[in-house]
Amino acid sequence: MTRLVLRRLALLVPTLFGLSILLFLWVRALPGGPATALLGERATPEAVERINELYGFDRPLPEQYVTWLGQLLQGNFGVSTRTNRPVLEEFLARFPATIELALVALLVAVGVGIPLGYLAARYQGRTVDHAAVVMSLLGVTVPVFFLAFLLKWLFAVQLGWFPSSGRQDPAMVATHPTGFYVLDGLLTREWDASWDAFLHLLLPAVALGSIPLAIIARITRASVIDVQHADYVRTARAKGLAGGHLRSRVILHNAMLPVSTTIGLQVGLLLSGAVLTETVFAYPGIGKFLSDAIFALDYAVLQGFILLIAVVYALVNLAVDVSYGLIDPRMRAR
Repeated sequence: MTRLVLRRLALLVPTLFGLSILLFLWVRALPGGPATALLGERATPEAVERINELYGFDRPLPEQYVTWLGQLLQGNFGVSTRTNRPVLEEFLARFPATIELALVALLVAVGVGIPLGYLAARYQGRTVDHAAVVMSLLGVTVPVFFLAFLLKWLFAVQLGWFPSSGRQDPAMVATHPTGFYVLDGLLTREWDASWDAFLHLLLPAVALGSIPLAIIARITRASVIDVQHADYVRTARAKGLAGGHLRSRVILHNAMLPVSTTIGLQVGLLLSGAVLTETVFAYPGIGKFLSDAIFALDYAVLQGFILLIAVVYALVNLAVDVSYGLIDPRMRAR
């Protein structure tokens, strides 16, 4: 297991290095350039020339990249042109909000997707199976932003069951020691604040988790169908193993191998989908801030946030590989 973790960590270095090169070149290729973004409406030719000289934007690209990479290794991701705060501070301030949203969305996707896929496989060809297949197809085909608007219009605007925007009621007085609002309410025993934060989370989480839910359900269904017809399952039945023990210890356990990989891959989908979901619900996470940065051409935020999100995604994939090794002992020896 240790060799597996070390090997995956070693692969992260060239991956992130290659991403940093692509990201650096992509941002430099955007219209206007960094100097224009920094100056905004004051971007006269003389001012642009001064900014280029001051920040080194007029230097050769390889030299600019080496300088930028050295700053990254020191934890300096630049300064936002909109807020005049370090990019890393902005990211860390909004990271708990997006992680909390992604975790709830993942819980919705896993908590509904795995049982739904298992039931569809167990009752293959019956009404439950057909209903699960139709639901999963709808979940994959309906865009996240459309579902978000629909949920917001129906349950927040028309019925008034849930808040329509934000992370917590502005009138709510609450303590936030960790930045995870639901957890903070539980830790400080401010139950009303925790419940209010959960209500603000639910609609965005359902919208964000819809596509992962559908994918997890389909992968679970296919995996369970494949496993329950395997030779070792027939052997287990022939030896008298049946009922819940057979389903949980043999069929479901072995079917979880591809499902666990799928769940890990959905984290990237959750982080990318958070941009649209957080924008629709005005949820103050990294997705909403990144969306605003795109329209404002805030180059430092674009570079820093995308790179930091990639680091988080890579670490999640590492955790998935480790969990895969825990589920399948054969992986530990590789």
